[in-house]
Amino acid sequence: MFYLPSTTLQENKVSFYSHILNRHIDVVVIGHYGKPLLLFPTSMGNAYQNKDFGLLDTIRDKIDGGELKVYNVDSIDFQSFYSKELPPNIKIYNYSLYVRFLKDELVPWIQKECNVDRIAVGGCSFGAFHAATFAFKYPDLVYSLICMSGAYNIKNFMKGYFDDHVYFNNPVDFMQNADGWKYNHMKIVLGTSDWDICHQDNVDMSQLLASKGINHWYDEQKWAEHDWRLWNRVFPHYISQMM
Repeated sequence: MFYLPSTTLQENKVSFYSHILNRHIDVVVIGHYGKPLLLFPTSMGNAYQNKDFGLLDTIRDKIDGGELKVYNVDSIDFQSFYSKELPPNIKIYNYSLYVRFLKDELVPWIQKECNVDRIAVGGCSFGAFHAATFAFKYPDLVYSLICMSGAYNIKNFMKGYFDDHVYFNNPVDFMQNADGWKYNHMKIVLGTSDWDICHQDNVDMSQLLASKGINHWYDEQKWAEHDWRLWNRVFPHYISQMM
């Protein structure tokens, strides 16, 4: 369901040039001050999606009050996992470049702008995959991970193809060999519901984290589908607890 807030949140669109990707990436910054939160869109979404579907309006008080500054970044899903033309090896290579862009270009910019060492990351659906992949790969850069209805296995996009790029960008693979102590500082929530199409993905990820001794909050809502109405309902509660 498309949600229109009563008043428009103040935004600043930045066309961020990435030397790694050799292209511009849109980043929509919401808020003037506060702890930085990097949010990813759902599959094939853009940097405006979280604002357009009302997610950010649910935390308007924290944004307007200077507690949070939200950075909404474009995905490159059409040039990676959701491309219909590219072979799997190119899809995952392009995604590896995107993760490098996040680590080496975008996050350092956010750190400098907000004068922080670590940031929070989050997203809904495939955005939760992006957030989890980044946070689990680079825990030294992240203090909070907010995942809503995420799926954490990309092998269905790979059609049997497997290499180091797949392994190191697939949380269900590389987290099996992770050192759990590296995540002791991080607040992690895996949010889902009993009607969520990604319900089992979250159960499996929760069990994997538990097997590594990684503290996290598994939150299962009732009678809610994989949709913005679920995410808009739980997001402000997660923000209050995880930020």
